[in-house]
Amino acid sequence: MAPPSSPALLFHVRRSPPELVAPANPTPHEFKQLSDIDDQEGLRFQIPVIQFYRHDPRMAGRDPAMVIKNAIANTLVFYYPFAGRLREGPGRKLFVECNGEGVLFIEADADVRLEEFGDSLQPPFPCLEELLFDVPGSNGVLNCPLLLIQVTRLKCGGFIFALRLNHTMSDAFGLVQFMMAVGEMARGASTPLVRPVWQRALLNARDPPEVRSVHREYDEVADINGTIIPLDDMAHSSFFFGPSEISAIRKALPTHLRQSSSFEILTACLWRCRTISLNPDPEEEVRVLCIVNARSKFNPPLPLGYYGNAFAFPVAVTTAGKLCGNPIGYALELVREAKAAVTEEYMKSVADLMVVKGRPHFTVVRSYLVSDVTRAGFGEVDFGWGKAAYGGPAKGGVGAIPGVASFYIPSKNKKGEKGILVPLCLPAPAMERFVEELDRLLKVGEAIGVENQLLFITSAL
Repeated sequence: MAPPSSPALLFHVRRSPPELVAPANPTPHEFKQLSDIDDQEGLRFQIPVIQFYRHDPRMAGRDPAMVIKNAIANTLVFYYPFAGRLREGPGRKLFVECNGEGVLFIEADADVRLEEFGDSLQPPFPCLEELLFDVPGSNGVLNCPLLLIQVTRLKCGGFIFALRLNHTMSDAFGLVQFMMAVGEMARGASTPLVRPVWQRALLNARDPPEVRSVHREYDEVADINGTIIPLDDMAHSSFFFGPSEISAIRKALPTHLRQSSSFEILTACLWRCRTISLNPDPEEEVRVLCIVNARSKFNPPLPLGYYGNAFAFPVAVTTAGKLCGNPIGYALELVREAKAAVTEEYMKSVADLMVVKGRPHFTVVRSYLVSDVTRAGFGEVDFGWGKAAYGGPAKGGVGAIPGVASFYIPSKNKKGEKGILVPLCLPAPAMERFVEELDRLLKVGEAIGVENQLLFITSAL
């Protein structure tokens, strides 16, 4: 099935000069260490998030940029580490100098209406670099603002809230906690409903560190055959998996695996289809890394309000030949085993590995990383104009290596059905093969008794 094409949406954005928003009241000048989970190499990058909000007649006369800017200043009184700057100490240990410098804020206007983005808001978004402007000199990991926020007013009275986060500071759940607090302040609260908790030492290495688990997600793998995806000729597309698509994949599974979670089923499906599309050497190892939220794995659980990174990258590893040559159930069993490996001991072992091995990057050669943000709550963030029409990652393939990562984003299709949106980034020829392979798999489910067809969502670009 060939991807349908769509006309490009072009518009102009007029931005005010970027400014620093500091906490509304004085905050402590102190130094706070990140955890040994936070400061690993694979999280030392900026991650973009975008939220679309519709016009609300009840908010007539209120300027979303000013409302949100003031709310950020008030929220930073409680989340004052975000207003600081990251420094690096001995052993590459990261810490925040809480100096109250502030976060970067941009006020903007766009000559476009929300409805012009189409019925289904999904990545990749047109003119993203205009909606989240990369202020020169601001995107470093060290000594730079930890948050960049742009609020863009639209012609229809709606607006776009775009944010860039230094990922070492928070994961999706921690970021949403901060954004929810900004929303509460924007709606008139004086304190956040959930008070922020730092306590990063809870996820520090033991003394002495002792790596007790197997962590193949940090294997050192040489890219001998040049299989890291090149930047040029990349195709960005989003795929919607609603109830019928997930059901079709389930039908293609052996009976004993059909009760697996949607995350497990979708990850196995995408990993196998993506690997087939890239056509690696059958003897080469391929892997999928599943981001697993570990907050509930601890006894007692991490405190409510903890907003640091609290997840692991458990990995499933096999050869390309075995993955592509076996039915999807083979991939699914590997994914389930990887997810099940994450325990409190596993997390402590990861922290220990960071100290022992010098904070390595997770393996990217012949790897695919999936992150499920369907439960993170991006769509629930309300600045006074109601919940987001779209909320979540601004694009797929983020991080130091293009094309490695995909997000699972809650979404609705044109029929109003709830499902999971998956942005994918692949070389153009591989994208065509991916679509064909995914269509084939879904038709297997159809042949087993499920009427189904691939629902391919065109890019707005």
